Amino acid sequence: MFNPANLCYSMYETILKREILRGHLVQHVAIIQDGNRRFARRMGIPSNLGHSMGAKTTDSVSDWCLELGIKHLTLYAFSIENFQRSVEEKEYLFDLIKEKLLEIMRSEKTRRNRMRVRAIGRVDLLPQDLREVIAEVEEATKEYDNVYLNLAVAYSGQCEIVDAAKALACLMEEGKLKADDVNEEMIARYLYPHHDTSVPKVDLIIRTGGEIRTSNFLPWQANGNECAAYFCAPYWPEFRKIDFLRAIRIAQARKHPENQQA
Repeated sequence: MFNPANLCYSMYETILKREILRGHLVQHVAIIQDGNRRFARRMGIPSNLGHSMGAKTTDSVSDWCLELGIKHLTLYAFSIENFQRSVEEKEYLFDLIKEKLLEIMRSEKTRRNRMRVRAIGRVDLLPQDLREVIAEVEEATKEYDNVYLNLAVAYSGQCEIVDAAKALACLMEEGKLKADDVNEEMIARYLYPHHDTSVPKVDLIIRTGGEIRTSNFLPWQANGNECAAYFCAPYWPEFRKIDFLRAIRIAQARKHPENQQA
């Protein structure tokens, strides 16, 4: 049955996308995928199903980033604090992350778009089987450099800065680094992932689920860069393309006011 509301949304999406593509490109979007469990409770379904439905939204967002030429997408998949959740929920989440990583590694879309996948966080805290899958996917995509998918797992922004400080302190103890050599650029090089080029400055942080906070997510990369923040009410499984496009337009307007539309 014809639904006028769907037609209006479709037309609005088209207009937003056209405006965005005419403006300056947003290079790095970071997302706090919040609300899977609350969505499940509202719908009266198991929380694990809420996580699975959220994973489908993640797939869609990855496609939207490709459409808009966004080079870096960083997803907050599992925080250090999430280790406090029940054993059952953690096992389900770890299995879901493994499943999605293997899908990405085997996908023709990954090869066609030359998408590199990297995990950031204290990966050594994760179960062995998940660490092995992460290593496998990173190895399979290490030569790609067109777009980047950064997966924050066992992640904490404070831990990231502490780990960078420890790495620099070790270099000083070994006589390979002097205190005067330490500057913003040097610190950035030792942020996650340690063995590779660090995650770049963030242009936009999106958080779903109605919470207005960034929860210790990429504090170094998001500060000092005129990073925009977009907080919205929809839970992650119901996050729509129109919500994503609105967020991108806000980021463009913040960094380049001339892009702002009436």
